[in-house]
Amino acid sequence: MRPAHPAKRLTIIVGESDHWHHRPVFAEIVHRAHAAGLAGATVLRGVEGYGLGGRIHTTRLLSLAEELPVFVLLVDREDRIEAFLPELDELVGGGLVILEDCVVLEPGSPTTDPGGGASA
Repeated sequence: MRPAHPAKRLTIIVGESDHWHHRPVFAEIVHRAHAAGLAGATVLRGVEGYGLGGRIHTTRLLSLAEELPVFVLLVDREDRIEAFLPELDELVGGGLVILEDCVVLEPGSPTTDPGGGASA
């Protein structure tokens, strides 16, 4: 693989039961990201975690399983991610938003070795 281009990764962590107008917050974020034309979005469900309240939520205890952490990962160019950030102001109340630099790699592209030759 070779680096295709620098990008930004936006990670939003919310509670599974967090809602925005009768829709899960994570789903609202994905739909808004899609409407904004962002390159990609993925939602991952945590199996255990805790937040500022210090209470551990886990899939091992049925009574606490409804408030597991949900991660929404968005990746695109810096300018597109930065333009999307205001959308989160109204959606993410008690969650966490992380913005990181990253490099998008092209799977299957040849890499170049330090000696200048290409390898497959």
